[in-house]
Amino acid sequence: MRVMMIVKATEDSEAGVLPTPEQMAEMGEYNDELAEAGVLLAADGLWASSEGARVVFAGGVPSVIDGPFAEIGELMAGYWIIRVASMDEARDWAKRIPFRDGVVELRRVFEPEDLPAR
Repeated sequence: MRVMMIVKATEDSEAGVLPTPEQMAEMGEYNDELAEAGVLLAADGLWASSEGARVVFAGGVPSVIDGPFAEIGELMAGYWIIRVASMDEARDWAKRIPFRDGVVELRRVFEPEDLPAR
C-alpha cells in the first residue's frame, strides 16, 4: 500500500523559514534510510501558502483564491509517499522523522484495485 505522510504547516514554514543546515542533514539521512529500505516513492517540501492558490468549485463554476491562507494547522508544508505493507509500518517510519516539533498526518493512497470497476 502507498501512504502519504503529510507534514502540517507551522508558523515558521508559512513565514518561509527554511530548515537549518543541521536539520537538512538529519532529513537527508532519514530520506536515505527510506530510500535504502526501498519504501520511498516521493518526497518534497512545499512553498508557503502565500505562493499558492486555491481553485474552489461552486455549482460547477471554478473561482481562484490566492494565498496566503489563515488556517495554518490545516495546510501542508511537505510530504513523503511511501510504499509499505501496513499502516503499522507507516506509523513506525513516521515516528522516526527527525522533527523536534510538528505534526505528520498519515493517509492511505487509493490504489486502482480499491476503486469500483467502471
